Amino acid sequence: MNNMNLSQYFKSIIDQDRSAVVICNLSHEIIYMNPAAKERFSKRGGAALVGQSLLDCHNAQSVEQIGKITAWFGESAEHNIIHTFYNEKENKDGYMVALRDEDGTLIGYYEKHEYRNVETCAMYDFG
Repeated sequence: MNNMNLSQYFKSIIDQDRSAVVICNLSHEIIYMNPAAKERFSKRGGAALVGQSLLDCHNAQSVEQIGKITAWFGESAEHNIIHTFYNEKENKDGYMVALRDEDGTLIGYYEKHEYRNVETCAMYDFG
């Protein structure tokens, strides 16, 4: 299978995720938002945020932390994920995850939200 076909599978994995996933390059430019992220951030522009700086969506303290995290990602190919927050109201955790090319070189990062809520739908419910 060539990389072009494989990339379609990876895109589909991200697009089907119910949690917001925002992908950025090393210039902090938002290069992709999955449908859940577009919906989650619709009041801030949704899909129109693609091409914009992620840093513009955060306060000064968060911008400083993002800079520290991306520097840490760059220090070692083993530095790949960091827990960035817990939101008690929504019962979710936030993470930044390093993105690397085939050689292990840092090429960007993504922000991922994971909810701690127990699944409420029935198993194998096709309804």
